[in-house]
Amino acid sequence: MADDEPELDEDEASLPTVDAGHPLVKPITLAIDIGGTGLKASVLDASGAMVADRVRTATRYPLPPDGDGGLVPALTKLVQPLPQADRISAGFPGMVRGGHVFSAPHFVTESGPGSKVDPALVEAWSGFDLAGALSRALGRPTKVANDADVQGAAVVKGKGLEFVITLGTGFGTALFLDGALLPHLEIAHQPFRKGETYNDQLGERTRKDIGDERWNTRVRKAIVQLDSLLFFDQLFIGGGNARRVKRDELGEVLDKTTVVDNSAGILGGIRLWEVGHLGL
Repeated sequence: MADDEPELDEDEASLPTVDAGHPLVKPITLAIDIGGTGLKASVLDASGAMVADRVRTATRYPLPPDGDGGLVPALTKLVQPLPQADRISAGFPGMVRGGHVFSAPHFVTESGPGSKVDPALVEAWSGFDLAGALSRALGRPTKVANDADVQGAAVVKGKGLEFVITLGTGFGTALFLDGALLPHLEIAHQPFRKGETYNDQLGERTRKDIGDERWNTRVRKAIVQLDSLLFFDQLFIGGGNARRVKRDELGEVLDKTTVVDNSAGILGGIRLWEVGHLGL
């Protein structure tokens, strides 16, 4: 899997670009979306318009946080062609608090999601100061948060309990109450059905194995179960596989569900710096 070039996210073509000669609205943000399949980055002005074309590369495994073959050097190389920014934000697929990584379920494996866990990688990632490492490598102030939290920041409306799920390499979640980001919960790694977690049953590897029809059935069951847990007012479905969700099969939650562009993973990088909005 790690040697394959990841699919391009067609939804991200919807990101606006800054017209030639148009003044940039500062501050300028380097927004990085760290995924289990691909690493993406773009530079945005304060209005959310892209200052330069997005760059992307496949995620390589094994992937330690730093050093030879590590994530930080890979991101440093990835963003070299992009214009200088005033600040950096990154969405990471795991538990992040204060810029430190508490869990990295994709990146502690030998060859990607579903493969054997390497204890040395578990130790390397545990407590790793990713925000600090990126700030030192790229020379700009940096914030890092869970990737679903970042995507949610770009799309929530700021009213009631809003629940965000991301469907991609794995399964991600985020919760917002009246626009404020609530503490991240690793719902993805909790039991779902048949002795497996949400991540096991809804991730990309499983979707390819069982096909879209059975996968959609599982997505619907997961949403119903999580609604009975959270009683959310609004649901946003994002991530690379959001476009595969059959909306007409969502039943009673359809009226409070919105499928959002995968561009939210980049646009949320601006919101990550709005401390009042996120409560960070």
